[in-house]
Amino acid sequence: MTLALYGCILLLAAIAYFILQNRIIHVHGKDSLLAKALGTDLKGYLSPVFYILGIISSFFIPWLAGAFYILVAFMWLIPDKRIERILREVEKRRLKA
Repeated sequence: MTLALYGCILLLAAIAYFILQNRIIHVHGKDSLLAKALGTDLKGYLSPVFYILGIISSFFIPWLAGAFYILVAFMWLIPDKRIERILREVEKRRLKA
């Protein structure tokens, strides 16, 4: 039960991140630098799926639930260079102009 509750908290945080990200993109437009940098945002879509799998598995195989939560943490520890790449491209264009 504790792992399920922990998974629910993680899931709610992932949903809040998703909402925030989409609101920022909505305000700045789908052609904004952020929207281009994020692209499909695979990590953002996979995280809630893994959290849901963790919540479900917490009732049957608790160690697997922990593994799902740790997997998501490791996914987000890997640096994401998308935003930096877009900013570098913009800077190169400015310098050429």
